[in-house]
Amino acid sequence: MADTVSYRPKAGEIPTQPGVYRFRDKNRRVLYVGKAKNLRARLSNYFQPLRSLHERTRRMVTTAASVEWTVVASEFEALQLEYTWIKEFTPPFNVQFRDDKSYPYLAVTLGDRIPRVMVTRNRGVKDARYFGPYTKVWAIRDTVDLMLKAFPVRSCSDGVYRRAELTGRPCLLGDIGKCAAPCVGRITPEDHRGLAEDFVSFMAGNDTKYIRELNDKMKSAASTMDYEAAARHRDAIQALEAAMGKSAVVLQETVDLDAFGIAHDELAAAVQQFIVRGGRIRGVRSWVVDKELDMELGELVETVLQNAYEGADVPPREILVPELPDDTAELERWLTERRHETSGGSVSDPSATRGRLSGRVELRVAQRGDKAALAQTAEMNAKNALVLYKTRRSADFVARSKALSDIQEALGMDEAPLRMECYDVSHLSGTNIVASMVVFEDGLPRKDQYRRFSIPESTDDTESIYQVITRRLAYLKDDAPIETDPVAAGTGRTDEPFADDGGDDPTIDVDAELAEAAEKRRRKFSYPPNLLLVDGGQPQVAAAQRALEESGVQGIQLAGIAKRLEEIWLPDSDFPVILPRNSDALFLIQRLRDEAHRFAITYQRSRRKRDIGTVLGEIPGLGPSRVKELLKHFGSVAQLKQATPEQIAEVRGVGPTLAAAVAERLAER
Repeated sequence: MADTVSYRPKAGEIPTQPGVYRFRDKNRRVLYVGKAKNLRARLSNYFQPLRSLHERTRRMVTTAASVEWTVVASEFEALQLEYTWIKEFTPPFNVQFRDDKSYPYLAVTLGDRIPRVMVTRNRGVKDARYFGPYTKVWAIRDTVDLMLKAFPVRSCSDGVYRRAELTGRPCLLGDIGKCAAPCVGRITPEDHRGLAEDFVSFMAGNDTKYIRELNDKMKSAASTMDYEAAARHRDAIQALEAAMGKSAVVLQETVDLDAFGIAHDELAAAVQQFIVRGGRIRGVRSWVVDKELDMELGELVETVLQNAYEGADVPPREILVPELPDDTAELERWLTERRHETSGGSVSDPSATRGRLSGRVELRVAQRGDKAALAQTAEMNAKNALVLYKTRRSADFVARSKALSDIQEALGMDEAPLRMECYDVSHLSGTNIVASMVVFEDGLPRKDQYRRFSIPESTDDTESIYQVITRRLAYLKDDAPIETDPVAAGTGRTDEPFADDGGDDPTIDVDAELAEAAEKRRRKFSYPPNLLLVDGGQPQVAAAQRALEESGVQGIQLAGIAKRLEEIWLPDSDFPVILPRNSDALFLIQRLRDEAHRFAITYQRSRRKRDIGTVLGEIPGLGPSRVKELLKHFGSVAQLKQATPEQIAEVRGVGPTLAAAVAERLAER
């Protein structure tokens, strides 16, 4: 018998946050749903040697074919989601919950003369303010118990309250400080109603306000040495903070919505979609999309929604997104049409069975309350998915070795590419042209050997590639120039010389030390790559091939990777090399390309920011504070360039003479 199952995930791939996990069989049926405070610690218990597992657990693990997980904000949310999915999927290995009647609610009877806090399953109490529904009665009772320490509102039944009024003696809650005891006149009905309204306001989301006020009261009491009052305020703060940690809310039964969380960087974006129908999370979808250069979050939201609803999936009437796109109205119209096109109903959408497929689709950014908490949870899962996506592209030693071997075979190389270099060009509408060089050795990045290049003039990307490869290959010759730019390791270096006046200390031979350090860096830079990659297709490869032939350097395999179809192009080849999708070899080349792309973008952006500040800083009388004020006033460099001297002179601290100098200097660029 094998020690464990074949689908066991790597320990580093499993997050350490709270969450819910699902085991599925080969037909994707859910076999078991469980929750965990720490997903990594909990799931590791299932992947111990099979002989050490309990018989029932071993049967479940060996029957399953995969495991997946969803991260949530707290252990209590994990409990709620576990309950929801057990009811939804009825997994055969789970103990089934018996109570299937209704969810409990927290209610405050504001319609009563003396409002009362209670836990109930009855939604018909007149003029009551409801919170919930919740999945566990004990959980909401714990929350109420904590809340009463800060807001001692009446929670007893009508019979107990009347008996206390008649006897003049409060119940136990009044004696221990969890009720203000309006029954015996310790507090007026008006003041008690104020407590109840504060309770409602706190539960509705105004929690930080009360905690801040209690903090001020505690500090004030401590400063006057009223330590007993300070201790009461401290206990109330602790109770409210504990209640905030426990109060995760399930949406109302009438709520149908989709919540999208998006985590993105310069190159990729991970999307998490929570599908809520009838107030319950019915499903979760996640995927990763390629992100273009400088693509804003709003544009990304538009692409995500188009991909999410282009098939048979029915858009709900409400969609929560992290940011509204510029063409929100048009996108809502398209989604509404998609919703009406599916008016025949959809098995995957429970709302179809209730005839609720009419109406307009609305995009919203949740600001507060239960929906905002749900949106934050979706975003948290998206961030975790993006980290997982990046992690899976960095395999272990065995996977890296296989990837290098597969690349060698696919490209027809004599030996595995133990050292690979990749180049990418970045520019802004043909200006600020820069390039990057990243190095991978044994399948791992060598950031101390990254380089960056400034390209003064170039007609197009192919010419830029030619210049960069020519400059890089020059270091492989015996008469190579000495690189002396001391940019910190890990952030990259340019190949341009760095001037130094040698210092003032006659006892130190600065020139000799600089030369020695530069020679060491040049030796690193002069290591020839086994594989030289450029970001692009046939034109870029042809430009790099021309530079390689002119340099006379031999023994370097050249290739290009076209991003759209992930094709590998070799010199003088009419057809690309296609690596298998999801193969370790393709992941490694993609990661190399993405790293070069990221490094080039970072350098290009830093130059853009530095350039405008440097240009304006050269104007006499225009210091850093005035430069900052100019950019703040106009909002962008483009707006500043279009401004007249009179408009520039309106900025605080900038007079007519200085404004004219700024306009003249910017007109020269």
